Amino acid sequence: MKALFRLLAAWLLLAAPGLASAQLAPIDTTGGRYYRPVFSAVTVTSGVVYGSAAPFNSTTPQALLLDVYQPAGDTVVRRPLIIFAHQGGFFLGSKTDPYMISVCTRLARLGYVTASIDYRLGYPLTGLAQPADTLGVAQAAIRAMQDMRAAVRFFRQDAATAKTYRVHSSYIVVGGSSAGAFAALETGYLDKLSELPAYLDLAALGGIEGTGGNAAYSSAVAAVLNLSGATESPSIIEAGNAPLCSVHGTADNTVPYLQGRIGGGLIPPKYVYGSGRLHPRATAVGVRNTLRTFSRAGHIPFENSAAYADSTFWTIRDFLRPVLRLAGTPLAARTGSGVVPIAHAYPLPARDYVQLALPANWRALGDADLLDPTGQTVRRLTPTAQSWQLPRGALAAGSYFVRFAGQPPVRVVFE
Repeated sequence: MKALFRLLAAWLLLAAPGLASAQLAPIDTTGGRYYRPVFSAVTVTSGVVYGSAAPFNSTTPQALLLDVYQPAGDTVVRRPLIIFAHQGGFFLGSKTDPYMISVCTRLARLGYVTASIDYRLGYPLTGLAQPADTLGVAQAAIRAMQDMRAAVRFFRQDAATAKTYRVHSSYIVVGGSSAGAFAALETGYLDKLSELPAYLDLAALGGIEGTGGNAAYSSAVAAVLNLSGATESPSIIEAGNAPLCSVHGTADNTVPYLQGRIGGGLIPPKYVYGSGRLHPRATAVGVRNTLRTFSRAGHIPFENSAAYADSTFWTIRDFLRPVLRLAGTPLAARTGSGVVPIAHAYPLPARDYVQLALPANWRALGDADLLDPTGQTVRRLTPTAQSWQLPRGALAAGSYFVRFAGQPPVRVVFE
């Protein structure tokens, strides 16, 4: 078996020169960068179109827009990115909400590239006398997640081509406030159809990735920032997932710190699990995590108090800086002539299926082989799209390799 792994390592080096050095060294955090406000000014590029998707009440796609914040005068070639989504219950709010402007600006002054996104809003409202409806908010959260994933893919595509924003594609972080935090949590941890109730009809909504654009690129993230958010179930957090940082008031009556219903009245109610339940789960499965609680504070206190805003900012800063020293998500290898794309598989390990994101030219290679640890073909694969799912089926737990002709093998792991 050792011989097999040596052979695979040699194949990786031959098929993609420079890959070993391109497993993307950790970010340089020296000189106070990403800790102190080393930049006095920030430049903002407004109204950048990052994708398009149909809203809940129309089949006509709408443009998805974001604002990009960059440290003025920065000369670093590849910089970590944080994508934020605003609060508003999935029916109001925008990328220019005051807190989004504030947190994006403060983090950009540390050296990050930051972005505040608009995402699709709205869902059918229930009347006060109508029965409880758990569908509307859940579907709205899925649409927001799909749009956030489209934003991740947009920046990853830019990093591989025009490099307009000089983003390091292995260090893309997502975060959000309240409803935006729901989107960030699902972007980071929702990776299986089985993690959602069947009544949501995820396929009809466009699947986990959605149809926002740049389907050839991965939406995997390096970390998740959850500010007063919650999600469908703690079990979506699994071993091998991205690190999690949360900030939450213990007296939050809008999004429960532990668990309970959100909504009611005109807003369809939904049962969710807050930060106080998500972090024990993360600890139990070995996911790096930090939880900052604000005792007896209500909903999104950081948006209404300078003191809470400072504490939240420092929590994010202190959580992310060590993450930047970790090896990032390997997505591409560099050669003297540019970027050599490779496939990306996630999550690792997986339980039911692995999501495979293929470079644009790989589908033309035809079928692929799934190899077991001994190098024997156990399944013949036919990719149906540039981003597609490899179901586990009857495969035993362990490592496997997806091999396309003439390309480096892609490792997948089932638990």
